[in-house]
Amino acid sequence: MMQTEQVMEGKRISSWITLLLASACGLIVANLYYAQTLVGPISAATGLSSDAAGLIVTLTQIGYVVGLLFIVPLSDIIENRRLAVLSLLVVVCALIAATFTPNALLFLTASLFIGLGSVVAQILVPYATYLSSEEQRGRVVGNVMSGLLLGIMLARPVASFIASLWGWHAVFALSAVIIALLSLLLSRILPERKPSPTMNYGELIVSLGALLKQTPVLRRRGIYQACLFSAFSLFWTTAPLRLADDFGLSQQGIAWFALAGVGGAVAAPIAGRLADKGWTRLLTGLAMIIAALSFLLAYLFQGNSTTALGLLVVAAITLDMAVSGNLVLGQRAIYSLGSEARGRLNGLFMSIFFVGGAIGSSLGGWSYAHGGWNLTSLIGIVLPVLALLYFLTEKRD
Repeated sequence: MMQTEQVMEGKRISSWITLLLASACGLIVANLYYAQTLVGPISAATGLSSDAAGLIVTLTQIGYVVGLLFIVPLSDIIENRRLAVLSLLVVVCALIAATFTPNALLFLTASLFIGLGSVVAQILVPYATYLSSEEQRGRVVGNVMSGLLLGIMLARPVASFIASLWGWHAVFALSAVIIALLSLLLSRILPERKPSPTMNYGELIVSLGALLKQTPVLRRRGIYQACLFSAFSLFWTTAPLRLADDFGLSQQGIAWFALAGVGGAVAAPIAGRLADKGWTRLLTGLAMIIAALSFLLAYLFQGNSTTALGLLVVAAITLDMAVSGNLVLGQRAIYSLGSEARGRLNGLFMSIFFVGGAIGSSLGGWSYAHGGWNLTSLIGIVLPVLALLYFLTEKRD
């Protein structure tokens, strides 16, 4: 098994496999975000109260974090292709259940398992680094992450458009078919990657705490991204509310606005290539500054004018660029720490900043209700500034 791993580490990954992994990550992670714009109709159909409607998204996120901590580490001891395919089958079953269940409890259970199985995306990203050589690793991570980020950004508008044509059930039904076909494709095309485990599963989970304690780069990059992802979640939780309140946009209009954020995904492959050239530190600080300026722009130009709407679109694009670019920089940094623990390192990294995203979503709902866009955008400025202040304490190599 050691021989297999060494061979894979020495190869250069093909463009075709990179494209497949990028597409797979996007299609998989989109399942986490489809329900965000469909909470209203799903709640009405399943009998969920308005107070409990938020559980639709929350349980999906909880399932994802649980998967990051307890499934992703398995990629360090179990053959990766088999683990990915089995996890995707869980997603397919959960999507089918979400499509046909009329019961709130069953739908929420399905949501939990959709999040749990969708951590396959975070198995495939480090898997791509095993297939790539050191000199192309940043570019490969950037390309694969750009696919993942496109999935995140396109999920909301795609779900809204599909639901407006065929109803919300169609969103989950179509995704079930797509993920089933993707599972078959990955099982046939991806090469095996057999890790060389030095510990059992129990020891592996216990080692997460030690890894977090002993890896300052992981802690720093996790906190940087947690602050930026918190700002990202804050923005996308409240921007649709502002678009409806200040600009009178319909659900379809909001979906078109969400498409603007897709432009931010272009930063991921660019950041990966520049990181390969040693620009990680400079780009990290730049990402934080851009994120803060994005919210500053949205704060300074409020109201319901066409100019304000146009600048909000610009803010959405630049914020998404900052967040996606910094994400790739962080992942490249932690993947450079060593091959034997990449699955666990990635799981910890994603868990840390996903918690930041959950905090941002909660802050968004509270701030918009109590202080409108004014308070929300001020909090949005503060979050990346906090990351920047922490970044300035980082020692230069």
